[in-house]
Amino acid sequence: MARVPLAALSTMLNRTSNRPRPLPALEPAARPRPWLRALGLTAVVLAGAWLGLLIVGNVRAPVGPMDTTMALRPSLSGGTKINVSPLGALTLDSHAAPVRLDVNVDQLDPLRAQALVDHPERISGLQDEVARDVEHGTLDLAVRSCVAVVSGATALGLAVYRRPRRALAAGGLALALLAASGASAYATWNPKSVLEPRFSGLLSSAPSVVGNARSIVTEFDVYQKELARLVTNVTKLYDVTSTLPAYRPDPSTIRVLHVSDIHLNPASWKIIGSLVEQYQVDVIVDSGDTMDHGTAAENGFLDPIRDLGVPYVWVRGNHDSRTTQRYLERMKNVHVLDDGRAETVAGLRFAGMGDPQFTPDRTAVPGGDAAEQLAGARLASALRDQRTAGTPVDVAVAHEPVAARETDGLVPLVLCGHLHHEGTELLPYGTRLRREGSTGGSGLRAVEREYPAPIQASILYFDRDNRRLQAWDAIQLGGLGLTKAEVSRHLADENRPGGRGASDSPSPTAETTSP
Repeated sequence: MARVPLAALSTMLNRTSNRPRPLPALEPAARPRPWLRALGLTAVVLAGAWLGLLIVGNVRAPVGPMDTTMALRPSLSGGTKINVSPLGALTLDSHAAPVRLDVNVDQLDPLRAQALVDHPERISGLQDEVARDVEHGTLDLAVRSCVAVVSGATALGLAVYRRPRRALAAGGLALALLAASGASAYATWNPKSVLEPRFSGLLSSAPSVVGNARSIVTEFDVYQKELARLVTNVTKLYDVTSTLPAYRPDPSTIRVLHVSDIHLNPASWKIIGSLVEQYQVDVIVDSGDTMDHGTAAENGFLDPIRDLGVPYVWVRGNHDSRTTQRYLERMKNVHVLDDGRAETVAGLRFAGMGDPQFTPDRTAVPGGDAAEQLAGARLASALRDQRTAGTPVDVAVAHEPVAARETDGLVPLVLCGHLHHEGTELLPYGTRLRREGSTGGSGLRAVEREYPAPIQASILYFDRDNRRLQAWDAIQLGGLGLTKAEVSRHLADENRPGGRGASDSPSPTAETTSP
């Protein structure tokens, strides 16, 4: 084996050590994803704009004799909310945009209110004054809101990003979002929404603030006049404080109280009695499921009907037995409708059909929709016979909506229940279907859910001359243990501003109302 000299080995080692070593491969640094940055910026803009509106976005403005505070608040449904302390709140579907206009009535100015009392002739000019006040207040609110959202978004952007350019971008985006919301509100603005307010608070004062059916149906040169009337009524309510004005129904309307699905709730009779007295109801219509199991032992629950003081029109539900029906037939003020039988009660002609199915304990095999459609067809045949005989029916009554739909085109209005939530729609051939919720808050079944079902009923206003539905008030009370009350006014399509007027042919436009 050859030996390598020491000097040669040293030289080889030096050459090896001086040779450049390859550098390790470097991986490119991960860049933040653009959509995450955009999402973060959007969150900062929305949070900053909301904080800005909350802190500095309020405007104090006089409206007639009242001092108010106006503010914009984020909202998925838009609209306008007028808080009238201590009475409650009025909600108007004034616009569709991601912002809601909140108007808080802070106090009544005693000098301006006294001037109205001393000079009643000034009320005629109050509508113009209110319109001007609202216009000035909303203009000031728009300017302040712009400043608020830009300031809030910019300040939060600076705190989060610590870069002036990014903070200014946040402020600009907030201003663009507010401008887009304003454009959406302007495009969908509905000044006549004051015709259909939803009132929450003191149930006894709601009709007085909303107004009576006749005035709302006939007076369509509305927005300023109705807004002035609202201000005037609120002024009166503040003035009398402890004695709220009583509701005085228009004598030219027939008032029908529609109830359904009481399900053995004893509290329902007190509520029904209060509504009969308060609204001076002419007749009550019960679309069934008054009982829960339909046994003879339950019949005593029905005895308070005798003391309601008005006629009681009733049809059988799927929780009501023939035993229940025979017990009610013996009461003098009860009109039991079945098999399409028609009766004229309180100036209106009713015809009804009891539910063909009896399923109180859910063990019986039901006939399903086929049985309901057959019952509805029998009711429709009876309606044709009444029309041929020259005694057309004004209101048909059934328990199940499937059966009620079979009457389409044969009657102006059909009432039903069963689903435990209220709703209204215009059927294809012109019949309006009005479905009532549970006036018993689902009765004994209320405790089966995490949250109690609301107690629902309706006041229907009919023209005494042509016997057509003019308007209705949907009434909703908080369920078991709750105290909230809400009354919302709705107009028949033919009585809306710009409609065709009251006619025998309802508008084909469908409408749905949910609780």
